[in-house]
Amino acid sequence: MTHLALIAFAGRQRLAEGDATTVALAIRQAQDSGEALPVQVFEDATGRPVDLDLRGTPDDIRARYALIEPPPRGPGRPKLGVVAREITLLPRHWDWLASQPGGASVVLRRLVDEARHASEATDRLREAREAAYRFMSAMAGNEPHYEEAIRALFAGDNEKFTAMIAGWPDDISRHAHKLAEAAFTIAPQGNGKGQERYKPAIGSLHA
Repeated sequence: MTHLALIAFAGRQRLAEGDATTVALAIRQAQDSGEALPVQVFEDATGRPVDLDLRGTPDDIRARYALIEPPPRGPGRPKLGVVAREITLLPRHWDWLASQPGGASVVLRRLVDEARHASEATDRLREAREAAYRFMSAMAGNEPHYEEAIRALFAGDNEKFTAMIAGWPDDISRHAHKLAEAAFTIAPQGNGKGQERYKPAIGSLHA
């Protein structure tokens, strides 16, 4: 977690952003100075909430969240990082894999990479929507036009989304739009059914 970029809010205002050490120390300083508003911390890129351990002195916090530098890479080509795991296939699948050049492992890696590439845009679109939704649910659930903003997010309607969050506190609306930006710039792949999977999430707002 120390390498993740975080953002912290005190009430409806941004308090700090940066790595875990920077954000934790800023929160601790604000609390020591009398900050009474509730503080919430999120992963900057995903909108996931984060709990920081603020116990001890500032030096304790620095030691707890000290960045660990990756070891220097040695000479030669980097390792592929191949991991061995068991998979279960039908006999006809094994027969087909055995007939392919390079062997089963090479073919499976190629098929997985092709599938990942084919769904890359759809995955990025989903991740952007979910990141914005997480953050907005936590920070803007009581703001005006919240439900309309959520519908616009999942519909890919940037103009309406921007209009619906325009009256929110500046720091909240700015971060919500940052997280949602990719949702309005990535075109859904396939036959347009990409939005169907999000209907239950939208419908749950009325439960």
